[in-house]
Amino acid sequence: MLAQARLLSKVERRSPEDIQSIVARACAGDEAAFHAIFNRYSKPVLSFIYHLLSDRSRAEELMQETFVRAYRNLGTMRADTQLSTWLFGIARNVVREAVKEKYKEQRKVSLDEPVSQGLEDAQPLQDERLITSELQAAIQKALSGLTEDYRIVFVLKVLKEKSYEEISAITGASVGKLKTDLHRARLEMKKKLQPYLNAS
Repeated sequence: MLAQARLLSKVERRSPEDIQSIVARACAGDEAAFHAIFNRYSKPVLSFIYHLLSDRSRAEELMQETFVRAYRNLGTMRADTQLSTWLFGIARNVVREAVKEKYKEQRKVSLDEPVSQGLEDAQPLQDERLITSELQAAIQKALSGLTEDYRIVFVLKVLKEKSYEEISAITGASVGKLKTDLHRARLEMKKKLQPYLNAS
């Protein structure tokens, strides 16, 4: 337990050398090292996925899937890649696959089945309790109305405070495209949230 706490402390400091050594230990089968990675990054990854899906329980499932894939593929991570960027890239792919799968399932549904079966209640995350539930619901609704490209760049840049270079590494898009997409996403979000922006 003490060893795991020391490892977590190294990950928290975000020193590239410390993180690389922990990744190397996790690759060698050191479970405490991988637990330290999970403890440091699980909440940011969960929050990222939640903002893309607006579904807490599904986000938790996909966060677990993200770390299962990360564990299996740690050895393939390039030495010059930031661990957080790599994890967000996996999370993005996991979400994309889940959305495609859900879309396929929805297309198989009989037209006789009630629409209400496909509806789910989106609960705001506890770490966002400072925002009123009404505003949080409005933000999630506005986010879900954005295209996938706009939503991803908005969440990563505005909510996760990632650099354009990190987002480019996660998405594969050029920095120029990301800046354009973010500008348009901000305009759309501003328009959708105008009643709340004027309330103050």
